[in-house]
Amino acid sequence: MHKNQIAYWWCQIGGWTFYGLTLFFFTWVFHMQLTTMFALRILLDVSLGLLFTHLLRLAILKLNLLPPIFGRQWIFLFSVALFTCIAYSFISSTIVEWLRLYDPKIKATIPERFFLNVASDSPIILVWLSIYYIWHYFENTRNTKIDSVKMESLVKELQLKTIKSHINPHFIFNALNSIRALVDENPERARTAITELSNILRSSMQAEKTETSTLEKELNIVKDYLELEQIRFEDRLRVEYVIDEDTLDQQVPPMMLQTLVENAIKHGISKQLNGGVVKICSDFTDDHHELVVENTGSYNYENNPDGFGIASTTSRLKLLYGNNASFSIKNLSNGIVQAKVILPVTALSFSK
Repeated sequence: MHKNQIAYWWCQIGGWTFYGLTLFFFTWVFHMQLTTMFALRILLDVSLGLLFTHLLRLAILKLNLLPPIFGRQWIFLFSVALFTCIAYSFISSTIVEWLRLYDPKIKATIPERFFLNVASDSPIILVWLSIYYIWHYFENTRNTKIDSVKMESLVKELQLKTIKSHINPHFIFNALNSIRALVDENPERARTAITELSNILRSSMQAEKTETSTLEKELNIVKDYLELEQIRFEDRLRVEYVIDEDTLDQQVPPMMLQTLVENAIKHGISKQLNGGVVKICSDFTDDHHELVVENTGSYNYENNPDGFGIASTTSRLKLLYGNNASFSIKNLSNGIVQAKVILPVTALSFSK
């Protein structure tokens, strides 16, 4: 049994037991006669309360009425709670009449007993419902804070790993060597390359400061990166862009696109004797923002099951968007690897 289920049953049984003991306590305090019939009535109230509040919880879960709820959900919740109070009072009145758990001298009719039970027992059900919802609101707040802490930790980890990948011999030394070769041959291009490298490093340092960035800004970083790589690969690297301009203001996780493109170069183009193509696409598809990076090569899951690019992209999307975003990577039939990110669309693009 899940630990939340165990905690629920402990609270449920403990709460209703406490309610029953409270009734016995006040009976003793006010010197009321504690008869067998009165004890059975308390036992009946506690048992039915335990049963009907559990049924109320099942109805809340079935109808997806857990907090936070909005609009018509409040009407459904009110209806379910009212039905529970009425059913609880009706069953209680019927059992009391059937077992004759009442004083014959002051016998009330079933309708009278029913309305008295509705008036006396409904507040108990509503108190239970209030406690249940307050607990869930606190639980949601706690989970939100935990997710926020996880997101901050992941972004910082991404920043450090991204910077590390940029300053290792795989990229930074090759870029510097390429720039050095251009100093005499093409000084103007060398100066531009230094600016491109500076832009990439600056963007890496700023990655932890924001959760999202515009696609246009991220695309500019990627273009700087690819310009530097083309100095090294020359004709072996061909780049294609298929970008819907309306997607440029879409929000994306910072450095995510850069990571995917870098993986395409490292695991794809660099391993091809004749090089290949890196294609970056951005478009709206089925009310989502679809971001695709394709490269010449093949993807082998067994050799790279938990690669940093894949793991970081999947984790960030999960924390930022929950189930509203997804990431996939696969081999296409024409010798192309496709990495695809599906993101929710921000309303700004539709206002254009």
